[in-house]
Amino acid sequence: MSNEYQNILVAIDLSEDSRLVLKRAKEIAARNQEAKLSVVHTLEPLGFAYGGDIPMDLTSIQEQLDEHAHKRMAELIKDFDIPEENQHILVGMPDSETHRLAEENKVDLIVVGSHGRHGLQLLLGSVSSGVLHGAPCDVLAVRVGKDK
Repeated sequence: MSNEYQNILVAIDLSEDSRLVLKRAKEIAARNQEAKLSVVHTLEPLGFAYGGDIPMDLTSIQEQLDEHAHKRMAELIKDFDIPEENQHILVGMPDSETHRLAEENKVDLIVVGSHGRHGLQLLLGSVSSGVLHGAPCDVLAVRVGKDK
């Protein structure tokens, strides 16, 4: 069994910090005989975010968010040479969708951004912490934000 990573999944939030997370993942892929690199961003469903209490159809708003996410991802990853079939925008809970995608694609490393805040609950932030717990593989948290 090889100690090298062969299939890396980068979970991004589409912020400017995502570029640093992608850069680190690309460096790791290059050091591991050009490991496969995939990227995922998860949109939380609006009905879930608002508890379903809004008496209106949120479909068009969800579609606009999805369209914006695709455009933003394209901007962020244009310099990283990630094929379209390795770009994923999902709807659901970020941690569980990242875990599911990692399992389905036999990912051996998930790379996420971390703001490095202090305290146990703030150690990674809620999404990064959720990805870490229950991940089917190694997880690398890349320090991002003002505190890096």
